[in-house]
Amino acid sequence: MSDSLFSRRHFSRTLGSLAVAFTVPRLPLRLDDKLELTASENTIHLNFNENPYGPSPKALQALDSCGPVAARYPHNTYLQLTDALAKNYGMSRENIALGCGSTEILRCVDMAFLGPGKNVVAAQPTFEAVLDYARITHADPVKIPLTADHRHDLPKMAAACTSKTGVVYVCNPNNPTGTIVTREELATFVPAVPSSTLILVDEAYFDFAEDPRYGSVAEWTQKYPNLVIARTFSKIYGMAGMRLGYAVGAKETIARISEQALQDNGNAAVLAAGLASLADTEHVMSCRDKMNGTRSWLCSELSKDGRSFIPSQTNFVMIDMHTDVQPIIDQFAARNILVGRRFPSMNNFLRITIGTQQETEMFVTALREIAPARVSQAA
Repeated sequence: MSDSLFSRRHFSRTLGSLAVAFTVPRLPLRLDDKLELTASENTIHLNFNENPYGPSPKALQALDSCGPVAARYPHNTYLQLTDALAKNYGMSRENIALGCGSTEILRCVDMAFLGPGKNVVAAQPTFEAVLDYARITHADPVKIPLTADHRHDLPKMAAACTSKTGVVYVCNPNNPTGTIVTREELATFVPAVPSSTLILVDEAYFDFAEDPRYGSVAEWTQKYPNLVIARTFSKIYGMAGMRLGYAVGAKETIARISEQALQDNGNAAVLAAGLASLADTEHVMSCRDKMNGTRSWLCSELSKDGRSFIPSQTNFVMIDMHTDVQPIIDQFAARNILVGRRFPSMNNFLRITIGTQQETEMFVTALREIAPARVSQAA
């Protein structure tokens, strides 16, 4: 009887999913532009906030060694990585959900907590995935402009949350601005949000932040069941092309998120690489030091030129070009340098990913030729 009941329920859920799939808008593949498709081997990629130094050597070794297990479902490795992450946070495996990149986590959150009649509150601009996936659920977007210093306006975001708000999204540090909200500000924000609203804090760029006022809110998830954080292996771990991310939250919240994930969403090679990367803290520290050092150098050069930019706590910097940036983006592309796209509400700002020191120096040279400084160094 229970098997029959399960089968009917499973069939109903599947039928409902198929109906939604055929009636909702499809999300486009997000690319910088078509120039990305024709990039040569000599192209400098400063557009997707990737780690130019790549994965840990231990991760690469794990990839080479995964052959014997590639023919088997990676259940054991999945659990090993989940347990390793849980141990890092002082939690259990039930507090962790793995995803195909943190973008799958964001999608699962939307699918679990949004739907017709619901809305999602987010900053404008911020990382768009949560708003993009919300369209699939027919939820309404509520966009709250950033403050004058390009930070999340948390009081206004909290005030915008009502009984209809399924998710409020805080990208911290924020993409594309590189700014943070402090732990003290979040300590006021989290209890101000209705308990019926899921608070999703995206900490993809956590590892680059140096401001002492900044910090993860992962441990708060045990006090606030409506709080969850998302993390990724794409940035500091240099695994953007492998697609691995995860969520940390209360058991009940993680269970709801996990229900929306693709079954068997773990890749044997990627899981092994992620497990090896977690253990290689030396590589993480090296990448952080090099990229943050290059970020500091870039900001110094921009200041010498008298250019305006947003102080960043990430591996990218937003430069105010005081004009629409699309023609400038095109000119960089013509020189085989790919930079960030044009962002809504910040059309005059050019986002630059921190590359290697040499790549970043090449960018600065090209910048000075494409858009001469408004104030010379001598001034």
